[in-house]
Amino acid sequence: MAKTVENTPVPRTPEPRTPEPGTPEPGTPEPGTRYDRQIRLAGFGEAGQRKLAAARVLVVGAGGLGSPASMYLAAAGIGTIDLVDFDRVDESNLHRQLLYGTPDIGRQKIDAAAGRLRAINPHTRVVAHDAPFSADNARALVVDADVVIDGTDNFSTRYLVNDACVMAKTPNVYGSVAQFDGQLAVFAVSGGPCYRCLHPEPPPAGLIDNCAEGGVLGVLPGVIGTLQATEAIKLITGIGEPLVGRLLLYDALKMRTRQIVLPRDPACPVCGDAPSIQTLVEYDRVCAPTPATVGAIRVDLSPSDLAAWREDGVPHMLVDVREPSEHAAASIEGAVLIPSGLLDENLSLLPKDRPVVVHCQSGGRSSRAVAKLRAIGYDARNLEGGIRAWKLAASAKSTLK
Repeated sequence: MAKTVENTPVPRTPEPRTPEPGTPEPGTPEPGTRYDRQIRLAGFGEAGQRKLAAARVLVVGAGGLGSPASMYLAAAGIGTIDLVDFDRVDESNLHRQLLYGTPDIGRQKIDAAAGRLRAINPHTRVVAHDAPFSADNARALVVDADVVIDGTDNFSTRYLVNDACVMAKTPNVYGSVAQFDGQLAVFAVSGGPCYRCLHPEPPPAGLIDNCAEGGVLGVLPGVIGTLQATEAIKLITGIGEPLVGRLLLYDALKMRTRQIVLPRDPACPVCGDAPSIQTLVEYDRVCAPTPATVGAIRVDLSPSDLAAWREDGVPHMLVDVREPSEHAAASIEGAVLIPSGLLDENLSLLPKDRPVVVHCQSGGRSSRAVAKLRAIGYDARNLEGGIRAWKLAASAKSTLK
């Protein structure tokens, strides 16, 4: 069952961390030259700067998109930035998430990010929320914001951000990246479309690779995240023409952009004329792969299950279906590399007298490989969460020792 919460304001949970002592109160432009080049702009001026100083922006996700968006918003003089994230800094983040540096590896992202943003502009109040963006806190977080930046990297949170913004009537600046391509739009503005007008329902689990599996060019989130900050500033100050009713597509390889007209769908389940979705739904269990069984055999295998198999000497073959570059960067001891695209021509390498445990980076590609192998008679199992979950489990185990 998907988790729902009634569409009524709820207390913000958990409590946001208290801003560091000495953080200036927002509300007026800083005197001096910090914003001088911005204030000089025709049509912007001191009035525009005052609007930024009085504004509150919620940034959901302090990763590839949230990094450049929040940095430029702080530099521009936004009065208050609410930042939501619960992850830790991993070395694999550093090629694209410029809020963080090598010394931050292992730190809570929210702590490192808040410190960096305060260093960029001590006149911006940064409120750090060390928690997942969930159905329990989404309404309260969004209703307080003037604009929301969707910096998420998964469908479950993206739909929750969209629905909360529509219900709270808070503009949602959407961005997404994959491999060499990016998208940008402004949703939940009166008369305009929302994300569900583009994609009414979440895709089936495992259908679309995330950045961890499909990869992403490091500079791409920088481009899209910066454009998200641009749209937020336009919405707050009233300058220019926001990207409402249009979807911007960016191709980094060909350095091309194109726009698709995206009108509001009157039949949209959340922003349409007769919305059928009126409560916030947590889609984690809808979008994420769930443990599956075939007969009495459990298809998914947790990292702890695999560790027990290895310790007990249970016969099996471990297969890595990632690309060679991913395998070279990090691998599980004993895993045989067979990239998913080459699986069909290497079936002769797989045994049928013992289980074949398949893993990828986080579970998407391997779940598809397992479905294919089981359909042709292999006792295939999917390592839940892939090598990322395996590494986290191993790290937690070593910490407890």
